[in-house]
Amino acid sequence: MTAQTGAVIAISSHVMRGAVGNRAIVFALETLGRACWSVPTVVLPYHPGHGVSTRLSFDEDGFSSALGQLSASRWRGEVSAVISGYIAGPRQAETIASLVRNLKADNPEITYLCDPVSGDENGLYVPEETAAAIRDQLLPLADIATPNRFELSWLTGRAISDNSAAVDAALALGPREVVVTSAQALIRDGVAALYVDERQAVLAEHGRLENPPNGLGDLFSALYLAQRLAALPPSEALEKATASVYEVLARAVREGADELQLERNTTSFAAPFAKVGIRQLMHPARRRRRK
Repeated sequence: MTAQTGAVIAISSHVMRGAVGNRAIVFALETLGRACWSVPTVVLPYHPGHGVSTRLSFDEDGFSSALGQLSASRWRGEVSAVISGYIAGPRQAETIASLVRNLKADNPEITYLCDPVSGDENGLYVPEETAAAIRDQLLPLADIATPNRFELSWLTGRAISDNSAAVDAALALGPREVVVTSAQALIRDGVAALYVDERQAVLAEHGRLENPPNGLGDLFSALYLAQRLAALPPSEALEKATASVYEVLARAVREGADELQLERNTTSFAAPFAKVGIRQLMHPARRRRRK
């Protein structure tokens, strides 16, 4: 990937308080010098994990009309990437897919990162038709995907018992680059992110921290995208984004914060001091060559 300097269209949820969804994505990208066009899919006072959180939804026709105007605007040539996270329903998936197709028709070099936010180890937390729309409409257009392990399993219909199965599932998902954000760590009591493409599988891991605030996946996706747009090789982008997220998380946990304190940790985005372990895993292409 060559370096790209244009704007990023960021499409995800917006919270009035906190650092999840587009609050994390846009802040991280703008801190790293990226212009952002912020598109909220739903507005909440705070993350629902904190308690009852009134959901302010957008009219579906209005959402579609607004994104259509963005994609047809005289500024469309400024865009170098699109990132999508939480969506409020299948109609929004259709609209985002149309936006990506229109932008790529003008500029095939535009990068689309799809974070298929749909569930966790407890199961789907969006309606199944929304998860299916992400699978069927957004992922086929994505250059990069950042599912967690549950999402990867649901989206591919495959059981994922270990990293070898995760690599196979990632290759079946579709996008040319997949980062599994809750892969199996090989260190004791660790947390890992697994990068997979057609040639390599790379694991980044660090120690587990208890009671982490929400928003880690949103922050990771934004930071990984920023590093790739800066033409950092995938394994280096993985290492740097993982280290940045770990550093921000460690400080939040140490201070007992209930949200990631992004505004106090901006230096971690560009130059993290935290170290993460990096190791190459066996890739199916290498397994075939050995036979």
